[in-house]
Amino acid sequence: MSNSAATPTVLIARRLLPAGLDRLAASCELRQGGLDSDAERLRELAPGVDAIVSDPTVAVDEPLLDAAGPSLKVVANFAVGYDSIDVDACRRRGIPVTNTPDVLTNATAELALALTLAAARHVTEAEADLRAGRWTGWDPGAYLGVELSGATFAVVGLGRIGRRYAELVRGPAGEILYVGRTPKPDAEAELDAIRVSLADALAQADVVSLHVPGTPDNARLIGRAELAEMKPDAILVNTARGSVVDSAALAEALHDGTIGAAGLDVYEDEPRVPAELLAAPRCVLLPHIGSATVRARDAMASTVADNVLAALAGAEPPNRVA
Repeated sequence: MSNSAATPTVLIARRLLPAGLDRLAASCELRQGGLDSDAERLRELAPGVDAIVSDPTVAVDEPLLDAAGPSLKVVANFAVGYDSIDVDACRRRGIPVTNTPDVLTNATAELALALTLAAARHVTEAEADLRAGRWTGWDPGAYLGVELSGATFAVVGLGRIGRRYAELVRGPAGEILYVGRTPKPDAEAELDAIRVSLADALAQADVVSLHVPGTPDNARLIGRAELAEMKPDAILVNTARGSVVDSAALAEALHDGTIGAAGLDVYEDEPRVPAELLAAPRCVLLPHIGSATVRARDAMASTVADNVLAALAGAEPPNRVA
């Protein structure tokens, strides 16, 4: 270990909330990068650390792993998605990778629902007009959205978050479709959900909500051709990863009226939001706040601590993904 046999060192790449930070500080030396840390700064902080706490904005790559050296025992991700981590490089070094599943399921699914409702009723555009003084009074033809009662919802990726989203929309939904690599008989029985191909989901759904991981296989899963298959008044919601949607194609589809509206919480090159999306009509944009509730973020921080402390003690981390 980096200082003594009794005091391991943990690199917190950016920020960890007190629910996890305080637990780690009780038995570990902490090195904290801060929210403005870049790759070079993290490599400067990494030598000799026993654990790295990362998040979706941090590239845990070969250079960072090399900088940490042979003392590194775990990479604990402060999120469910871990596409920013070079998992193969960690495997080659025998370094476990962990994440924080379950504890943010409700928060992220509820945020997807909020985006669905906001996109359906043009909430952000209506509010922007009101705040800017452009609203001149009640107009029977203004801000005409769509009602979701009886709508067909398609959930692309029926994992924890996707299934919770399906549960939340079960009340208003006329039909729930899902796209997945394997059947989910329990969800089909509980939610009357129907497994379909992506092409059929896009063609039939009034709302398409994306809940797939940001793997290479899912890159640009929704592009120009897929958007063209959607209904002209359909809504696309993405709380998964920005890489899943072709931003330029989506902006074009919104401008052209190919689809009705979109609600996004994630982007391809965060924190940069493509200018074409900022200018697109009927597009609700949020700054990656899917898990941003007090309950979820505290539980995520605590789960990170669970994983780090288990690995440092020589035990199997409870949320190992690789």
